[in-house]
Amino acid sequence: MKKSSHTKLKYRRILLKLSGEVLGNRETGECIDPERLAFMAARVKRVHDLGCEIGIVLGGGNIFRGLTGAGKGVNRVTGDSMGMLATIINALAMMNALESIGVPTRVMTAIEMPKLAEPFIQRRALRHLEKGRVVIFGGGTGNPYFSTDSAAALKASEIGADALLKATKVDGIYTADPKTDPKATKYATLKYETALEKRLKVMDSAAFALCMDNGIPIVVFDFFDRNALVGVVKGKTVGTIVS
Repeated sequence: MKKSSHTKLKYRRILLKLSGEVLGNRETGECIDPERLAFMAARVKRVHDLGCEIGIVLGGGNIFRGLTGAGKGVNRVTGDSMGMLATIINALAMMNALESIGVPTRVMTAIEMPKLAEPFIQRRALRHLEKGRVVIFGGGTGNPYFSTDSAAALKASEIGADALLKATKVDGIYTADPKTDPKATKYATLKYETALEKRLKVMDSAAFALCMDNGIPIVVFDFFDRNALVGVVKGKTVGTIVS
């Protein structure tokens, strides 16, 4: 498919942060649901076909989460290491899903495993993006005590992303949990300082601070809205923008 002109896009290079939980299916007990994975890959392809350069960071919570393990007796450093490996499993699954529909892809990891993926080298990652390849970053930051939100903010900074897009199960950031509080209202826009001051849980404080320091806007939106991702990169009013 011939790609559309870049001039139609507000964000020409994005870092897409996807939660690991949205890959799983609690009803069937599958850590990686093939239908959900295909759904996500199709959304990414639509944006890729517009000519957008895309980096992806996936969480690993559908397989293992370090903090949860620490609460059950697993050493925190060991648990975080297990969680980082879980993100690499998800990265490989996403790579396969994208390549099966014709999207050129590369997986780069913060933890070196040359038989499975490339080590993260900034210049190489930029070259992949310039050549139209979707780059999936696995292994978090490569260090314990850092979330995949922090990894997403770090990678967005390293690749010079125009925006960090945080895909969630709700259509933006609210004053409270809209599922439990009927009075919760959605923010259309939000300042980094306000997000940090209010300790909004949509991303951790390290991720907010890193994006603030590097001037990278964060767009929080509902990934299950079929048109939301395309709308965001085209500059339409979608979700909540933190800037």
